[in-house]
Amino acid sequence: MTLPPNVRRRVLIVDDQPGNIHTLAEALRPEYDLFFATNGERALERAQAGGIDLVLLDVVMPGMDGYEVCRRLAIDAKTQAIPVLFITALGEVSDETRGFDVGGVDYITKPASPAVVRARVRTHIELKEARDRLELLASVDALTGIANRRRFDLAVEHEWRRALRGAHWLSLAIVDVDYFKGFNDQYGHGRGDECLRAVAQALAATCRRPADLVARYGGEEFALVLPETDPLGACDIARGCLDSVRALAIEHARSTCAPHVTVSVGMVSLRPSDPHGLTDALTQADRMLYEAKDQGRRSAVHLDLVAATKRSLTLPAAAPGGEA
Repeated sequence: MTLPPNVRRRVLIVDDQPGNIHTLAEALRPEYDLFFATNGERALERAQAGGIDLVLLDVVMPGMDGYEVCRRLAIDAKTQAIPVLFITALGEVSDETRGFDVGGVDYITKPASPAVVRARVRTHIELKEARDRLELLASVDALTGIANRRRFDLAVEHEWRRALRGAHWLSLAIVDVDYFKGFNDQYGHGRGDECLRAVAQALAATCRRPADLVARYGGEEFALVLPETDPLGACDIARGCLDSVRALAIEHARSTCAPHVTVSVGMVSLRPSDPHGLTDALTQADRMLYEAKDQGRRSAVHLDLVAATKRSLTLPAAAPGGEA
């Protein structure tokens, strides 16, 4: 994700010669936070740890050379978006071509002018940020500002595989705004859009952990991906969703379950054991949503797929408005 303008970007300098590292550091330190590695293995470890915006990489190093480091960075999902600039004494066209072939974005021949290094680094960080902004826009719902369906599909697949590998809990939920058609009919689509934006932000505020995802699933439906969340934690979040939307106190005269906007929640928790079981889990969450609606809306139904137990959470009854 693109960093705010006031956050210094992080550059990893990889070279087996301390003198070369010192020279590059002197050129870049005024503008960037710098990290260093003197061999390929350490470079990979630091890049995979996250937070690196660009790598300056020597080619000739003992053990793993720069070409192999770049190749490994390019095939790892954690690091493949990091631009790699080769900076090396190898100046043949074939050397430069090989650098591009393994995934490098630029090739600087030593001895390099500090001004050239700064200019090339600045250019490639700006290009990376532009790509990050485009990717972010492609994954955000234009109306609500939260994740869109495309991002949800990618995230839930990723978290399913991760939970499968680590035998972790994973909780999934589908949230629906109660009687939303009636809300639009009563107040107009402009107010309906405002309502969806407010509900989206209330749900996002409830799911506060960095790994949690709240996405617009379609229409007035939202979806939650809650990694490493067990049934007890999932029920707490379901209750938080009900409470946070009710606390918005958005008038809803057409609701038959409350005088304000409420939501219904269908949720499942499980430890994935089947690589192809995600569709079934989402289907079960959808069924729990319909059970929540059948029991009067403004409620959540949670299914623990490991223990095969079900729990219902319902907001206190309130005086209903008019007909939906």
